[in-house]
Amino acid sequence: MLTIIFVVFVAVFIITVLIMTALGAGASQDEKKTLAFLDSALATAAPGVRDEVVDIRRQELLSSIPWLNRWLIKADFAPQLRLILYQANLKWTVGGLLLMAVGCAMFVAFAVYARTSAVILAMFLGCAGGSLPFVYVFYKRRKRFDLFEQKLPDALDLMVGALRAGHSLISGISIVAREATDPIDREFRMCFDEQNFGAELRTAMLNMVNRVPIQDMRIFVTAVLIQKESGGNLAEVLEKVAHIIRERFRLKRQIRVHTAQGRITGWVLSFLPVVLGLGLYLVDARHVSLLWERPVGVTMLYTAGVMTCIGALIIRKIINIRV
Repeated sequence: MLTIIFVVFVAVFIITVLIMTALGAGASQDEKKTLAFLDSALATAAPGVRDEVVDIRRQELLSSIPWLNRWLIKADFAPQLRLILYQANLKWTVGGLLLMAVGCAMFVAFAVYARTSAVILAMFLGCAGGSLPFVYVFYKRRKRFDLFEQKLPDALDLMVGALRAGHSLISGISIVAREATDPIDREFRMCFDEQNFGAELRTAMLNMVNRVPIQDMRIFVTAVLIQKESGGNLAEVLEKVAHIIRERFRLKRQIRVHTAQGRITGWVLSFLPVVLGLGLYLVDARHVSLLWERPVGVTMLYTAGVMTCIGALIIRKIINIRV
């Protein structure tokens, strides 16, 4: 019976994916028509047509499914999710991320309910499963920020060398955009392009801080903006900023070494009940199934889950030392 239910679920899921893909194909055809219209409009010298071209290009695709894209354009959280996906350097759309989260939540909730028949437990674990795509996105985002933080002092050294050689600040930013590696080059290139296309230097640098909201980038941008207003030797200022960033990075590494035992303890205490419960279930399913077949067992499961989460958050608070 369980096999039949699982097959039906998989079939429904595949049909849903095919329908969404077909709708996305229709959206791609509309996109091709729009691109063809843009190509023809760019060759036209009429001012009204060029205004229409600019208006069309400002609309960004949040999902390949038309109705979902229209809904996300009106949603307030869509721009923030799009920024997070950009910061994680993922080519996903906001609609794709939400659909993956919904699919993971439905799959986990159905699997748990088919096995335990506990609605509340299935909903709770389904929400946990639905958060997995977001966990991956934030993991990639954190990794990219760590790499940016590691390479930022070398980029500042390039700027210091350019300034001492007689280049301006804008030329130093362009040199970093050409010579540095990912992800430094991408952000500095966007900053240089924004300033080159007419934006103020302050606006371009604040936009870069918005794209990379880490403390080291705020220190760099604050130092540059203060120097532009008060004057002084910018090369010397950036050299000291690079030294401070290196010292902060070294201190953070030392803190990670000293708190390694606490992090391992938190991971072990958080996942040990789950792993042990799965192991006991594989050994003797009837014995462990009493936890969700009786009211007392369900209460114990919920209490254990809440206490485990609270303990994990307390350990995280202890070992999370801000530098």
